[in-house]
Amino acid sequence: MVTEACKKNQVTVNGQVAKPSKEVFATDKITFRKDQITRVITVLDIPPSRVGPKLVDIYRKDETPIESFEHLELLKLSKEHYRRAGEGRPTKKDRRDLDEYGNETFDDLD
Repeated sequence: MVTEACKKNQVTVNGQVAKPSKEVFATDKITFRKDQITRVITVLDIPPSRVGPKLVDIYRKDETPIESFEHLELLKLSKEHYRRAGEGRPTKKDRRDLDEYGNETFDDLD
């Protein structure tokens, strides 16, 4: 997954486009885009060998702005408001109901 992102020039290290074989050192800033958020990671140290996912946070610092996550939440809420998940495309009946709703006048209520 990361190799493909590097080949598409979506990963930068210290502002320069990175290839999959790029060596990373301590204090390097890695920038990449995931889930419509541009994330910024600073490398604190390089582990001596492979480590499990629980220990990765010891060697990196996430400097992604909080505003990016708030923007993602707003996007999710707007998508849910427009059409619920699993409902698919609007049917002809749904569209006609929406058209009728928009064409109602206040004179009909009297």
